[in-house]
Amino acid sequence: MKNPPILQSEEIENIEIELLLEAVFRYYGYDFRNYALPFVQRRISHRVRKENLSSISALQEKVLRDSGTMLSLLSDFSINVTEMFRDPTFFKSFRTKIIPIIKHYPEIRIWHVGCSSGEEVYSMAILLHEEGIYEKTKIYATDINHLILEKAKQGTFPLDVMKLYTKNYLEAGGKRAFSEYYKAISDKVFFHAFLRKNVLFAQHNLVTDQSFNEFDIIICRNVFIYFNKALQNEVHKLLYNSLSHSGFLGLGKREGIKFTSYENCYEEFDGSERLFRKNK
Repeated sequence: MKNPPILQSEEIENIEIELLLEAVFRYYGYDFRNYALPFVQRRISHRVRKENLSSISALQEKVLRDSGTMLSLLSDFSINVTEMFRDPTFFKSFRTKIIPIIKHYPEIRIWHVGCSSGEEVYSMAILLHEEGIYEKTKIYATDINHLILEKAKQGTFPLDVMKLYTKNYLEAGGKRAFSEYYKAISDKVFFHAFLRKNVLFAQHNLVTDQSFNEFDIIICRNVFIYFNKALQNEVHKLLYNSLSHSGFLGLGKREGIKFTSYENCYEEFDGSERLFRKNK
């Protein structure tokens, strides 16, 4: 019998990562197996340190036996870096270029993919309200993490970020005093309930779940950067099949459709802001 090959520590770590992700998928149903490896390595290493464990294998054992650790790992994978009117020029382009087209629609369906704690969803609700079309719009806001969705539903944010959010709002073409949309109590602000009236927050996993409606607009910003090429292509397929004819797709600054199977299915509507329009 031959002796097994001597593996380098990096090779052992990669095996441990594969086994951990396979265990998470088989036991909990969350599929991170095709997330970008550097991202996965960073988040798993972070969780190993936080749990004071000696190895990824030890983390796998704890994840399988303790659902609380799994929730922590899920939060690690669902990065929640967001802000209201993030990248204001994106929202300004949406306001000046897309609104004139969709304002004539009898009804409007928007899907915010990976909505996190809801800041960009509330931003869109404010924009649509100011343009007079919020009442005929339904926004579907989804995320893989049900805990962050509960936070999003509350519409409550720290008071100390409002200076930045107000700046973003004005740069995005805001038409009022931003403070009209929330009430400040102590160190928190509470956005008015009417901004949630036409929003449906729901858990959805881009990797394992199917399309659930047809949308006029899909906003999926800063999500693809965490996927490998194969998974990016699969998610593009899902979004393409969920988008109506001549519908709009909004991506993040570092994302695009080049080098995917759907590159020829869209035209650049505003290339600098990563806004595309389905053309076939």
